[in-house]
Formats: sequence, structure tokens, C-alpha cells
Amino acid sequence: MKTEFQKMRSEELYDFRDSEILGSLYHAKEACLRLNMLTLSSSEYRSALREVIPNVPDNTAVCPPFQCDHGNGIILGENTFINYGCVILDGALVSIGHDVKIGPTCQLLTPQHPVDYMERRGTCETSHPIVIGDDTWLGGGVIVCPGVTIGCRCIIAAGSVVIRDIPDDCMAAGNPAVVKKHLR
Repeated sequence: MKTEFQKMRSEELYDFRDSEILGSLYHAKEACLRLNMLTLSSSEYRSALREVIPNVPDNTAVCPPFQCDHGNGIILGENTFINYGCVILDGALVSIGHDVKIGPTCQLLTPQHPVDYMERRGTCETSHPIVIGDDTWLGGGVIVCPGVTIGCRCIIAAGSVVIRDIPDDCMAAGNPAVVKKHLR
């Protein structure tokens, strides 16, 4: 039988008040608090970042302030840069490729609450993974919704809300974001 944490990572309905999930959330909140008291040039920055996001590459930077739900569900590629004020809710995995640029105040959101209002009153939800391909740039304030894949070499215009997949080599903009042009 799967734990609630395993259900969360498997896109199944899970109880977010489960003790294992809460323990992971509390750990991330404390780790983010420590990270957010530092700058990129602080001597403790890299170790504090690894406390939030294990296995972050040495040449990848996340500018504080930064917030996440778990941190252990975030996979960052080489040479990736995440600017100030990013929020990543990583109930499901969030995979960000190599050489990605994420502008300030972007939100990557994997949780999905039930549509039925009576079910939504409870403590269950699902989470759906987000994938961002190599060499992609998210402008400031972009919101990426649950279950979205953004391809490689894409540009998502500032302020866009991405609710469906964006193929490789596209520029997308708007709310909801739509492909405006192909880049290759």
C-alpha cells in the first residue's frame, strides 16, 4: 500500500495533512527561511541551497528569496538561473532543464484541488508534474500550472499563465499562454 507521500508523487489523490508530508513541508519552510537570510555571495549560500534543494548543481543559482513546498521534488539542470521571488510548489516533481532562465516572481505550481466544492473542503488534492526543457526562458511573473510541459528553447513572455503544454522552439504569451510564433 502506498504512503500519502508516494501518492502525492504519483498524481493520485492524497491527504496533505499526512504526518510524512507535513514533516517534509516543515523541513522545507525552515530551510527556505535560512536560505532567504543569505545572498548569492554569502559563504553559507551553497550549503543552505542544498538543504532546500538536494543535488543542485554547483553552477546553478537560485536567488533568495525563494519558497517551495518540499524542495526534494525539484530537479535542476546545469547552468540554470532562478531569479528573486520564485515559488515552486513541488508536490509532484518539477524538472527544470539545463541553461534555463527563470525571471523574478515566477510560480511553478503542481497541486490541483478537487473541482467539486464539497471534496475541496477536505484535506485531499492531487499534484501533477511540471517539466521545463533545456535553454528555455520564463519572463518575470510567469505562472506555470499543474501538469504542464514547456519544451526546449522556448520563451514564455512576462506575466503569462501557462495552462497547457508548449512545444519546443516556441514563443508563448498571454493568459492563457498561447504560441505566438515558432523560433526555428
